[in-house]
Amino acid sequence: MARVTIEDCLKEVNNRFMLVHLGAKRVIQLRKGATPLVEAPKNKEVVLALREIAAGLVNFDSIAQIEPDELVAEAPPEQSPEEAETEATTQKAAEETPSQAAESEEGEKVVEE
Repeated sequence: MARVTIEDCLKEVNNRFMLVHLGAKRVIQLRKGATPLVEAPKNKEVVLALREIAAGLVNFDSIAQIEPDELVAEAPPEQSPEEAETEATTQKAAEETPSQAAESEEGEKVVEE
């Protein structure tokens, strides 16, 4: 297959909207390191995903089964809202210069009074 077309993919997927969703899911998998199912070394992830769909190797039934362990293992652990707020405050404080920190402390004192 020299060029992949939408028509090639629509033979495997019912409509264009479903094709977009399926393609996006597969591109995300490929960018996270999933193994390509077709040989196309010079193609970008989007074209590679469309080639896999046109070849009938990727569909909605199989997309969840393609390398699920690899993709689930990379999911970040969930944080409670309090932990996320504490982390954000710590990062903000680390990014401030000493003069900005002093200004923010003075501003906080004025608000408290």
